[in-house]
Amino acid sequence: MQKFSGGLKAITGVMLIIICAMVPSSIIFPQQDLSLSVVPLHSNWQIQGLLLTSLLCGPQIGTISAISYLIIGLFYLPVFHGGGSVGYILTHEFGYLLGFIPAAWICGFLAKKNSSANLINYSFYTCLSLCIVHFIGIIYLVFGKMFGNWPDNLSDLILANTLIPFPTQLLLCISISLLSILLKFTLKIK
Repeated sequence: MQKFSGGLKAITGVMLIIICAMVPSSIIFPQQDLSLSVVPLHSNWQIQGLLLTSLLCGPQIGTISAISYLIIGLFYLPVFHGGGSVGYILTHEFGYLLGFIPAAWICGFLAKKNSSANLINYSFYTCLSLCIVHFIGIIYLVFGKMFGNWPDNLSDLILANTLIPFPTQLLLCISISLLSILLKFTLKIK
């Protein structure tokens, strides 16, 4: 990873976010008859792809990847969870996507600042970044509701977009922290 240019790292980060946005979260339970039962969860790996990029590549590459992902989704491809296009700005999910930018920077900055990669620190960085995404998303919901962008009740919007997916995303933050430590060790990333 150290030998790759910043542009290649950013492209890899954007691709990681796009691919992770397509991976739904679920829990697999084995049954008595040796079949598997899949329980879908209310989240995907989109945020975790962004945070993994930030943990491995730092604040600049993480932020560039987040901005590039937004541009691709707004002007080129329907890569967001609910599609894409410029009209996506008027949806209640767009505020959470805006939160990707500061979350990527903060996660990458904290990981770069503290050179010792351990599960507690990385879990804290990713959970803090997840809280930033949700905080900005809620602010966007409040402003959108004040300007009458959507008829839904504000508490219902916060419930559907923050409170329901948050526990799953929190657990995924811990798992992505562990994965980033393993990748740093395996790829010998400083």
